[in-house]
Amino acid sequence: MEGADFSIAIDIGGTFTDSVIANKNGKVFKVAKTASTPANPSEGFIKSVAKVLKLAGVDPSLVEVVLHGSTVVTNAILENKSAKTALITTKGFRHVLEIGRAEIPRESNLYGWVKPNRPIKPRDIFEVPERIRYDGTVSLPLDISNLNKIVKVIRGDNYDAVAISLMHSYANPSHEKQLGKELRKLLPDIEISLSFEVLPIFREYERAMATIINASVQPIVGSYMKKLKAELKSLEINAPLFIMKSNGGIFTPKEAAKFGVHMALSGPASGMSGAAYTGSIAGHKNLITIDMGGTSADVALVKDGLLQTSTGARINNQPLALPIIDIHTIGAGGGSIASVAKNGAILVGPESAGATPGPAAYNLGGTRPTVTDANLILGRIPPHLLGGTVPLDENAAYKAIDEFIAKPLGTNVIEASLGIIKIVNETMHGALKLMSVERGLNPADFVLTAFGGAGPVHGGDLMRLLSASGLLIPRYPGILCANGLLTTDLKYDFALTKLQRAKNYDYNAMNLVFEDLEKSAQLRLSEDRVSLDRRVINRAVDLRYAGQGTELTVNFPPGLVTKETTQVAVKEFHDLHKQLYTFSDDSSPVEIINLRVQALGKSDYIGPPSIMKSDNIEPQSKSVRRVVIDQTGYENVPVFDRDSLLDGHEILGPAIIDQLDSTTLILRDQKLKVDMFGNLLIRECANE
Repeated sequence: MEGADFSIAIDIGGTFTDSVIANKNGKVFKVAKTASTPANPSEGFIKSVAKVLKLAGVDPSLVEVVLHGSTVVTNAILENKSAKTALITTKGFRHVLEIGRAEIPRESNLYGWVKPNRPIKPRDIFEVPERIRYDGTVSLPLDISNLNKIVKVIRGDNYDAVAISLMHSYANPSHEKQLGKELRKLLPDIEISLSFEVLPIFREYERAMATIINASVQPIVGSYMKKLKAELKSLEINAPLFIMKSNGGIFTPKEAAKFGVHMALSGPASGMSGAAYTGSIAGHKNLITIDMGGTSADVALVKDGLLQTSTGARINNQPLALPIIDIHTIGAGGGSIASVAKNGAILVGPESAGATPGPAAYNLGGTRPTVTDANLILGRIPPHLLGGTVPLDENAAYKAIDEFIAKPLGTNVIEASLGIIKIVNETMHGALKLMSVERGLNPADFVLTAFGGAGPVHGGDLMRLLSASGLLIPRYPGILCANGLLTTDLKYDFALTKLQRAKNYDYNAMNLVFEDLEKSAQLRLSEDRVSLDRRVINRAVDLRYAGQGTELTVNFPPGLVTKETTQVAVKEFHDLHKQLYTFSDDSSPVEIINLRVQALGKSDYIGPPSIMKSDNIEPQSKSVRRVVIDQTGYENVPVFDRDSLLDGHEILGPAIIDQLDSTTLILRDQKLKVDMFGNLLIRECANE
C-alpha cells in the first residue's frame, strides 16, 4: 500500500463502538464493531482503532487522520456526572439561573410542569461588584477586593471548575478578562471558563448556562483528550486527531479541551452528517433523517443539501444556545419497553431496557417486552445479530410479550407484536411531522433517510405514514455515525450581539462586527493550518419583528454591509417567518439582534466506494424467512444478503435485506433499487 492517506473514524455509542478505515483512492473501506467500555471510553476507542488496522492490514504509520465522535460530554451532562463547578457573576444576579425563563415547554402539562433542577445551586454562585451596560459602557468598575475570600471557599469546597458570566460581557469583556486573569493566578490548577468566549450574545440566563456547562465538562474533556492522544501514540499513530462537534463539524483536541460544551451532541451529529452526504451522492438534496438506535430515535432535516441548525437546543432540560444541528430526540428505539396502560392502551417507551439487561430476547436478564422482541416474533429481524455473534432467543421474546401485552389485552402474541410496532411507528411519525409538516414543509418533497441499527426495519412503514417521496437506506446504516465522520469539515461558529433597531440600522457598525468576527475566524483556521483555498466563510444574522421575544436566523450576503444587502436578509426573514408560522408582515419593523460568522476548513470527503454493476435486474435470494408483514399473518419472504446486491438490482416487496449492522424490511407494494454506491432507494410501487 502506497501513501499515508488512510483515515480512521471511531464513533463510541452506549453499547457498541463503530469504526471505519478508508483511504482516498477508494481501494480500502473496512468497517467493524466492538463492545463499548463505558467505564473507560478510551479503552474501547483504542481497541476499535487496533481492530480496523488489523482488519485492513494497514501499518499505523500510514494513517493520515483520526476522527472521533463521542458521548463523553453527553453522558456527563445527562447523568449529572460533570465536575463540581462554581459560578462568579455580577452582584445582584446570583439567582439568574433559578429565575430562568417564564415559558413552559410546549410538550409539558401547564399544571403539572415542574422547573428542572439547575446544574449548580445558589450556594455555588458568588458575586463581585461591577456593572457594564448593554452598550458596553462601564457603569461600575470591577471590584475584586473580595476575590481572595471567594478563592478560599472554592479551594475549601473542592470545586473543579469556575464559570465566569458577568452582565453584558458580550458588549465589553474587559471585566471578565481581568477577573479571569486574576483567578488563573490564584487557581492555576482549576479550569476557568469565560462567557464572552463561550457564548458572546445577550440573554444572561442562556449565556450563563452555556458557560457553566462548558466549565463543568472541561476537566473531563481535557483528561479524555490526553488519554486518547496517549493511546494513539502507544499504537505508533502520529496522525492528527479531530473531534466531532454538535454543529456538524470537527475541531482539534486543543479546542475541545477548552470548549467541551460543543461536544454535547457529538455522536448524533456525525450520523446526520453521514446522512446528508449519502443523500448528496444519491442525488437527493432534501432529506428527513431518522436515526433509530437502542434507546432513542433522532430526527433531523437536510434542506437544499444543508443540515439545518438551531440555537434553541436543550440538553437535560437546560437551554444550550449554541449553533447545533437541529435534532429532535424521542424515546423510541429497539430497547423501548412495551406495557399496557390501565385503559387498555399499549404504551411503548420512553423507558428502555438499554444494553443491560436489554430486550428479553438477549437473555441477559431482561424480562419485559421491547420493540426488538416484537420484531423478532414477527420475523422482521434475524434470530441473531452482528453476523451471528449476538444470538436472540425467540422463546424468551414470546414469553415476555405474551405475559405483559397479549394476556392483559386478551389477544395473541402476533397481534400484540403488531400493536407494539404500530405504536412505536406512530411515535416516530409524530417526530417526523414535527420536523416537516409543522415547519411548513411538504414531506412529499423529501426523501426519508433511515439509519441506525433499527431504522431500516421501520423505514418502510415510516415512509408510508409520512407520505415521503422515497426511503433511502445508506450502505452501512448501523455505523453511519462513524461513516459520517469521514464527510465532515472543520467548523467554527462566531457570534456577537449588536442590536440594530428597525429603520435605524448602523451599517458601518455591522460591517466592523463582521470584520472582527471574520478576523477571528481566519485566525482560528490559520491555527489549524487550513490552506487558503480550503477556507469558506459564511455570514448570518438573527432577526425578529419589533416586540418579539425570539429570533430567526437567516443568511447574510458577503462583502460590504449596505442597505441593499441588509434588505436581502430582511426579505429572507419575512419568507422564513411565513413558512414557519403561515404569516409575515412586510410593513412591520425588523430588528437585527446577533451577527454570526461560520468558518469552514473543507476536507476531502471519503465515502463507501462504488460497487459492481449487475448484469441483470433480479438478485438471487439467500434464503426464505417466515415474516408477518401485515394482518394476513406469517408468509414466506425472500431474504437477501446486502453484500451480494449490485448496482442496478431491483427487489419487489415483501422482502428482507440482512447485513452485519442492520436489517431492511421492504413492505408489500414497495420496490427497492440499488445505486452505484450500494445505497438502497425504496419507493411505493404506485409512485414508480
